[in-house]
Amino acid sequence: MDTFSYVNATSLKQVTSLLSDSEWGEVMLIAGGTDLLSELKEYIETPKTLINLKTLPGMDSISSDTSGLKIGALTTVAEIAMHPTIQQHYTVLAQAAASVATPQIRNVGTLGGNLCQRPRCWYYRDETVNCLKKGGDICYAVDGLSKYHAILGGDPVYIVHPSDIAPALIALNATLKITGPDGDKTMKVEEFFTLPSANPFRENVLEPNEIVVEVEVPKPKPNTKSLYLKAREKGAPDFALASVAGVFEMNGKTCQSANVVLGGVAPAPWRSAEAETVLTGKTINDSISMKAGEEAVKDAQPLADNEYKVTLTQNLISRAAMMAVN
Repeated sequence: MDTFSYVNATSLKQVTSLLSDSEWGEVMLIAGGTDLLSELKEYIETPKTLINLKTLPGMDSISSDTSGLKIGALTTVAEIAMHPTIQQHYTVLAQAAASVATPQIRNVGTLGGNLCQRPRCWYYRDETVNCLKKGGDICYAVDGLSKYHAILGGDPVYIVHPSDIAPALIALNATLKITGPDGDKTMKVEEFFTLPSANPFRENVLEPNEIVVEVEVPKPKPNTKSLYLKAREKGAPDFALASVAGVFEMNGKTCQSANVVLGGVAPAPWRSAEAETVLTGKTINDSISMKAGEEAVKDAQPLADNEYKVTLTQNLISRAAMMAVN
């Protein structure tokens, strides 16, 4: 690990100013540090300065009213998972947060960090490999080991986005508050993430001098059922092989609207409009739920080692739809 300066942030204005006065990557932000510290140790990132965000006041709270939720970016993953209101009315978010890593990591990892974390691809994380994502010429997963890589939206970089919370927030139609030197702006969480075809070096659209401040989640409509299903390789805490965040507005067994967002299968959280179309307006049964899963993966392009993700994702979607009526 290279040496660096360490600054305790006192205000958002100070943070954006320090970011604005540097080249990309020279100044970086740290909160829980569960992802960044491993990148520093592996020399993936070599910043000259780290800004500690934990000293900023007022960014680690959860508030709710009749319109929805507001969650500060420094709120820990554990606090989200255990919050009674989130568990009751935003179940998909509580379940997604509870599936993250281990209790120790959930206790220090933050909402903002979970959304902005970097990919876990073993080629990207190997300091000796100059892959395409780090400025090289090749995504080594294409002809190499690809067991955990993308089956959707991967060209030209086949990483998968590691966040569990992001698919849940997209399914809940959440928005992000972002601040920079020109003030605040908001955007849908769905619009925050970017695919390698647009920018192979980044996973989101944050400018170098911007920071995520807060997430707002509208309150789901009555009779909404939401859930998060995650398949992982082992029983111990692990990243998703595939996951499904589902939010279903139900009238009995009829699905009036469906939001279906996939994790672990694409370089960004992947909204399945195909599955949503199949489910919306239909009485949910085994046939309809299986068709939703089949449509969601009909355009999948698996690599040599990850074709299993096609069937796995299809079955997770089917299971999620059936759970909405039970």
